[in-house]
Amino acid sequence: MTSTPPLSGILSYGPDEAQHLVLSRPEPGTRPLGIAVLIHGGYWRSHLFASLMDPLAASLRAEGWITANVEYRRGSTGRWPAPLEDTTEALERIAVLKQAEGIGGPLLTVGHSVGGQLALLTARLADGVVALAPVTDAERTYLENLGDNAAAEYFGATPDQAPEIYRSASPVHQPLGTTPTVILHGANDDRVPIAHSNAFMAAAGSQGSLVELREFRTLGHLEAIDPLAVHWAGALSWMAEASGPTPRAAKSEYA
Repeated sequence: MTSTPPLSGILSYGPDEAQHLVLSRPEPGTRPLGIAVLIHGGYWRSHLFASLMDPLAASLRAEGWITANVEYRRGSTGRWPAPLEDTTEALERIAVLKQAEGIGGPLLTVGHSVGGQLALLTARLADGVVALAPVTDAERTYLENLGDNAAAEYFGATPDQAPEIYRSASPVHQPLGTTPTVILHGANDDRVPIAHSNAFMAAAGSQGSLVELREFRTLGHLEAIDPLAVHWAGALSWMAEASGPTPRAAKSEYA
């Protein structure tokens, strides 16, 4: 008889204080649908934390998901590619735990804003991606002065001065692969305009990627992390479909 996996509490995945995640299980007696990994946004600024995703995490646990809410290095002491390295390491650790503890179902990522950027860039490590108003083009973010000049503040250079950094931070310029992905984005989002997701869709479609865009007439940027907002029921349904009856196999070749 398989014992209940000890997937709860804080797990450190590196020496820095920011390199940790919070694992939480659904109600006792609930058979988990899989693991949902949450990645918060905040335009790379260090004063915003993984707790932003707590309401979505609670909603996911109520549906039967084990949740892993990821914190990562960012800000002036966590320059790129630190957030990408941390997200990669966290996902690899979670995948090892999932296999070791015999947790069935898929490993899905749910990322908002810059967290959506990180979820898209690490899609190869997941069985599915839910990207909520994701940052997909770091150069365009810089050129359009989005997030109160967030890209200029964080990267500390222009796209002309650091083209490879901006390119590596831009999912629109990176292969998404075949991981099923859904993007949920509001047409009225003024922090990450819907035009960015439309451009990403065009690039991903040309690669034959399995990506879908769901556009909402009214869904503000912060509303995208509100489980009571118009998009979330559909996101939960998409994730439930990804969980069975025959979820995608883990892609061990990327481990």
